[in-house]
Amino acid sequence: MITRRKALAAGGGLAAASTLSWSFGASAQTRKFSFGYDQPRTTGYGILADIFDGKLKELSKGTMSIDQFPGAQLGQEPQMLQKVRSGDIDFIISSTANASTLAPESGVFSLHYIFKSEDHLKKAIADPAVIKAVRDMVADRVQGARVLAVSTLGLRNIYSKKEIHKVEDLKGMKIRVQATKTEDTHFPAYGAQVVHMPFGDVYTSLQTGVVDAAENGVNVYLSNKHYETAPIMSFTEHEANNSVVWVSDKVWNSLNDTQKKWVQEAADTVGREQPARALKLEADSAVRLEKIGVKLVKNVDKSGFIKAATPIQDQLAKELGPHAVKILDLVRKVG
Repeated sequence: MITRRKALAAGGGLAAASTLSWSFGASAQTRKFSFGYDQPRTTGYGILADIFDGKLKELSKGTMSIDQFPGAQLGQEPQMLQKVRSGDIDFIISSTANASTLAPESGVFSLHYIFKSEDHLKKAIADPAVIKAVRDMVADRVQGARVLAVSTLGLRNIYSKKEIHKVEDLKGMKIRVQATKTEDTHFPAYGAQVVHMPFGDVYTSLQTGVVDAAENGVNVYLSNKHYETAPIMSFTEHEANNSVVWVSDKVWNSLNDTQKKWVQEAADTVGREQPARALKLEADSAVRLEKIGVKLVKNVDKSGFIKAATPIQDQLAKELGPHAVKILDLVRKVG
């Protein structure tokens, strides 16, 4: 094997200029690419990466594949977003919320209650018009990287040491949220105080009382053991846990036309297959949580949340920009 991969620094930092490597076999050479994400392999991110890798290997007849770096080995999402733009990482998954640090209009996917159900969510992010609008947005706003696919981990819920049955129960609570304009507008409308911090700090912050609550998908909550410090999850289903797959321009521009088609088809396969599998993982994770004694509040009265959130949707989309307005309209049109 001839490789240009260098050792990762302590703490999971990326020391290499590129983690791409070439392996030479009897008949062909295999090109491997780094693929980073900040969640454990057992989450929907791992499902996504496995689907992408499997299809890429199939199409390329084994000449192209990925090396997965889960659990923020290559940095938290904001850091990886910068590294994929510089070409220091080849592919990454980021939430659409964190993607808004590069393309603010992607914050439209963090608007609350624009997805009516899991079924609506699944249909919306697979809609060709929605996917095209996301790619167009990134092409207009971001240099150094491009988006290949849109995926989801399901809907987000609030978890803490307290049951949330209605919007009034959130009043005065300090809740860790993703650092986006949409989050910073929606949660205060419910009476909560927002706190920003890296995802990796959430467990300890819940334990020490720096925050009273956090919010995320069921499987993320389970996989990161946040139930140990916040043993009650209330199914507010306020927001989608959407994400995008990025490729660095450095890698993309190094591919020939056939290889680009393989990469894009692998990403398209992710878009077709990952959502249903991720949503099943959410349901299975809820069963596992209940078996270990975690309290799941499934009868949340969402009417107060929806009443507070709905007037904000169009206002925020307009403030985010024209791409956000277009995407919001397309999501609403999906049946």
